[in-house]
Amino acid sequence: MNKSIETKKEEAVSRMKRLGISPEIVRQFEQDGYINISEPPAGAFYWAEGEDLQHVRNFEADYNALVYVVIRSYTEIGKIDSYLYVSDYPEEWEYERGLLDKNTSSVYVYNHNAPECSELGEIGIRRSGEGRLLREW
Repeated sequence: MNKSIETKKEEAVSRMKRLGISPEIVRQFEQDGYINISEPPAGAFYWAEGEDLQHVRNFEADYNALVYVVIRSYTEIGKIDSYLYVSDYPEEWEYERGLLDKNTSSVYVYNHNAPECSELGEIGIRRSGEGRLLREW
């Protein structure tokens, strides 16, 4: 399909606003290309860089997708990052927007402790103060 990066970025910004993400985080993504990681316990945002950013870029290249935010979680299986992304399939976008309205998202889950167990799936999302995000399930 190969939708343009600009088209995917427009969709990503729309989803970020739908999720109630802080306008400053949306601006950083839209204007500067920064991908932010929301980390527990409060869901504080910081920019993905170094190895974290490389994992995101690898996923984007493998799936021709655009990641717009990462939700980090610490679980019984270790540290995992849930990549919220826009796929290359616009026919799926309406469904994915509907998921967001139900506090759910299609994601790619990167497992830091066992990368071979990383996979596509869905997660539940909870919003904390100031437009921050946490993984619910």
